[in-house]
Amino acid sequence: MPEFEPAAKVKVAVWKFASCDGCQLSLLDCEDELLPIAETIEFAHFLEATRAVAPGPYDVSLVEGSITTAHDVERIREVREQSKILATIGACASSGGIQALKNFARVEDFLSIVYATPEYVETLATSEPISAHVHVDFELQGCPIDKGQLLELILALANGRTPRVARHSVCVECKREGRVCVMVANGTPCLGPVTQAGCGALCPAWNRGCFGCFGPVDGAAAATLDDQLAARGADARARSRLFSTFYANAPAFRERHAPGEPDPAAEESNR
Repeated sequence: MPEFEPAAKVKVAVWKFASCDGCQLSLLDCEDELLPIAETIEFAHFLEATRAVAPGPYDVSLVEGSITTAHDVERIREVREQSKILATIGACASSGGIQALKNFARVEDFLSIVYATPEYVETLATSEPISAHVHVDFELQGCPIDKGQLLELILALANGRTPRVARHSVCVECKREGRVCVMVANGTPCLGPVTQAGCGALCPAWNRGCFGCFGPVDGAAAATLDDQLAARGADARARSRLFSTFYANAPAFRERHAPGEPDPAAEESNR
């Protein structure tokens, strides 16, 4: 990630693409924590919070959402040109999000089912991460992102240092808390071994398997976990559905898509 000398007041912009706004709401939830540093950070563009907009360039841009239209492609390039540092926040921006489930099918097959007048809908054949179109300096994973990790990201970038965000798996969090493994003890399908930490192992804490909300951990051994799930009786379709949620389009999870079903990597984009 490039370094820059923070100005007297760091100029931050927040941008929305195809998303549910959940990650931007996580930022709004940080209002009390951000008050003490209000003198050093200026939110120059943040339409979720205010219509007041200051022109770029910007020291830091936080980008939520995936690329789903030709206009999105043009706009993210403009954002990149105006930003010294660009960080993506959330599953949509880092892998395509839940809407990337359309990558496993043909858009034309369901447009007429969802929309009364599909001829007016302009969309790409796939939902793509920001990094598919511009250089990204830092990715903050999660659906939605964790408030504590977001604060660390903002404070780190405001002070010109690399953010310190956990890159270990959810299993490490369970071990630290002394929780019994739901997969070993109960046979519950769980993506914890291949999912990045950030949620505090919320689902396993309630005796449920991890759904992979924070995406694949670096070096995720998804194939090995898939084999273990199969050995415990999960059929190919059930395993595919487990990996096909918030980070379905992330390479480590996308490769576990059930054989015989469309591979998003093989679908031709209509950009």
